[in-house]
Amino acid sequence: MHLSFFRLSLIGATQVRRRAENGKMVPPLRLHLPYLAEGATQALSPRGSSTYDATACREANAPSPAIEYDVERVEKVYRKLDLRIIPAFWVLYFLCSAIRSNIGLAQTMNADVGHDLITVLKLSPKDISTALALFYVAYVIFDCPSNLIMSKLSPRAWMARIVFAVGLIGASFTAVRDAWSLKFLRFLLGLVIAGMWPGMAYYLTLFYPPSRTGKRIGQYFTAAQVSAAVVGLVSAGFQLIDDRGGLYGFQWMFLVYGIAAIIVGIVLLWWLPDRPLPPGQSRVKTGIAKWLPATPEALTGEDALIHYEDLKRVYHPRPWTVRDLLNVLIDWRLWPLTLMYFGVVGVGIGTQLYGTVIIHGINPKFTGVQLSLLFAPIWIMDLIAILIVTPISDRFHRLRPFFFSVATSIQIAGLLTVTFAPTSNPWARYGGLLLIGFGLGPTVPICMTWTNEIFQRRHGEVGVAAASALVSGLGNLGSITTTYALYTGWPADAAPGPHQYRNSNLVMIAILALSIISSFVMFISLTIVGNRPSNKLRSSDSSTNGEPGSFQDGAARRELEQRGFGRLWWSKKS
Repeated sequence: MHLSFFRLSLIGATQVRRRAENGKMVPPLRLHLPYLAEGATQALSPRGSSTYDATACREANAPSPAIEYDVERVEKVYRKLDLRIIPAFWVLYFLCSAIRSNIGLAQTMNADVGHDLITVLKLSPKDISTALALFYVAYVIFDCPSNLIMSKLSPRAWMARIVFAVGLIGASFTAVRDAWSLKFLRFLLGLVIAGMWPGMAYYLTLFYPPSRTGKRIGQYFTAAQVSAAVVGLVSAGFQLIDDRGGLYGFQWMFLVYGIAAIIVGIVLLWWLPDRPLPPGQSRVKTGIAKWLPATPEALTGEDALIHYEDLKRVYHPRPWTVRDLLNVLIDWRLWPLTLMYFGVVGVGIGTQLYGTVIIHGINPKFTGVQLSLLFAPIWIMDLIAILIVTPISDRFHRLRPFFFSVATSIQIAGLLTVTFAPTSNPWARYGGLLLIGFGLGPTVPICMTWTNEIFQRRHGEVGVAAASALVSGLGNLGSITTTYALYTGWPADAAPGPHQYRNSNLVMIAILALSIISSFVMFISLTIVGNRPSNKLRSSDSSTNGEPGSFQDGAARRELEQRGFGRLWWSKKS
């Protein structure tokens, strides 16, 4: 047998022996390499240069080669992917979130001199609420089609297209002159950004097991919180250059963020890896792909082999059909998840777009700069909660609805404080906004991760692509509710006074209660009915992987048990 295989075997055996000598032996992951017996001519060594003679192995009736790796070795592969994917996703989500939400800040920027968006464009409250809602109308319509297209084309090219188009439309907001152009551009922005958030979640499942995506979704989701905080702080700077170069402060904000997103969209074509291929296969460029720059493979050598065996389901997807898509649409599991998302994203977007408006209602004496500075801590609290809760929810992935419901309950407590705290103490009401921010953080990543877990096991790749988009798209009907029907879109509720926005806050409490109820309905239903893969998917996996059942790869075997806190740093000390 070829020398390269013995070298790989020696590496794996040495790792297992060393862990045994240190008294820290853990159940290793057995890696079978059946693709070598299927005619692949290249089994990559750690340097990616050696070859393996599969024909000779078959003629000698030799068993399929196997290598033993412990879980820590597998985790090193995923950490290497983290360095390639997560920072890029963070940057693109930061810019897209800033462009999506900066219209909220533009409503109060330089308002003391009449240079805010509302005064300059002579907008009514209904114009603003309509413009905000039109974004989500387009988002809901085009979210699922965008994600399905992404599953058929190059994922990294589609993500780069989204960011580039968002930057182009975002910069175009600089030229708005009336209510009609503002509404039109908001609709276009929703159209081009549709599929970004569920597309990022789907993209992660091409490289990670679904139960490990919660922490990573949370990591780049922090970009939205940092964006909300930084955009609020930076908007104070844009207000200081108001009327420079013939542009108002909010126009400078639109222009700078738009240009930055255009640049990032182009760079992503050279940085993001495309969907992984089985060892021995090479990419064939067809159609528009011939004109796109090539990107280095995310993993090579032994890392690529380990990833293949640990996440085999990704390397052998079954091409989906319209019938597969219909099976996803009629799956009852879709609707409790959508209702969960409906409540938390509605409150999140409502807080993001109307945060400065709510703070101004608490104390009308705050200036535009003060409103921007007070807006930022809400999202710092959001970020802290994400970093604390999402990694723990991955370690206890069977208890996601409980993490979700606790975080949602914290939001309800914050809204009750904002609504009923004495008006004589505005800082108590502001503290309620900080509670809302803390509760918001983990809810969206947990909901999206749970969707990935359920639908990849149930329907495979099309399940992830369609379900994540439908949950995100239909769930954003909650955003339409909060942006069009609440706060400034509800004139009677927006009237100044001690009860300003009280009814809007109570409506948000009601939809959050709906989210909590839906999470427990989902949990109880799955406990009773289960979540077995579809019959077609089971037969496909069995024939592809040569193993009975479904998803028989290393990651699926490990996910039968929750990790808990057993392998954290404090438990590894001797």
